[in-house]
Amino acid sequence: MAAWYLGTMGFAYETWRGVFYPLELPDRNFLPFYSQVFNAVEVDSTFYGTPREGAVQRWSAVTPEGFRICAKIPRVITHELSLVGAQVETAAFLETMGQLESKLGPILIQFPPSFTAERFDPLKAFLAALPPDLRFAVEFRHGSWYAASGNITETKVAEMLSEYGICWAGTHYPGLPSRIHPTADFFYIRWIGQHGSFKTHERERIDRTADLEGWWKLIQPHLSRVTDIYGFFNNDYAGHAPASCNRFKRIAGLPVTEPPTPKQGTLFE
Repeated sequence: MAAWYLGTMGFAYETWRGVFYPLELPDRNFLPFYSQVFNAVEVDSTFYGTPREGAVQRWSAVTPEGFRICAKIPRVITHELSLVGAQVETAAFLETMGQLESKLGPILIQFPPSFTAERFDPLKAFLAALPPDLRFAVEFRHGSWYAASGNITETKVAEMLSEYGICWAGTHYPGLPSRIHPTADFFYIRWIGQHGSFKTHERERIDRTADLEGWWKLIQPHLSRVTDIYGFFNNDYAGHAPASCNRFKRIAGLPVTEPPTPKQGTLFE
């Protein structure tokens, strides 16, 4: 049976105070508190640069055994260098994240919407050079990866990712199809939504039940193919990522841990 690692994209949100975090909780205790409710987190800060080793070591020290920390590869690699000549930056990032040891989950390689299927060959070369003892997932945000573009087809992309055991991340993102591609021995799914949809993030403002039920139907036929399923929710998906995560857990019949604080509202706008 596949192991589930579900959580949110980021954890340091002030608007979660009083509905997820206790009002008086110091910022430094956000992650320890969070890790008592969810068993995984996607760290967004690494997208902006390789973190200090001390910070990574603290993430490991304050979270329980079995917790997983997934990190985005820095944008200098994916957005600024577009994978070309990024060997030094990539090696430094992977070495630093290796401080997490068993708590290191898959590393997310998130590409910008400008990264089209014309970059197939540089992508293949980059993935071929990645260490095989780590897990990686890629997220495409341009539709050309999902449709025929010259001699590049969705099937060819999936076959290339399968060759290197790289997960094709499923994504709820404007303009992209909802897809599950079994290209690795794990799934990585991101429920993002439209950026900037909500000014504050203290409660769900959209009922995403039907959408999450659809994702659950997509996942179920492949459960026997994977050992782990990672899934992360953005505040922009429905308004309050922790509630969205627990909503999906209930749909999938998974155990739900509620934070011991006042619960977020149940009414939608």
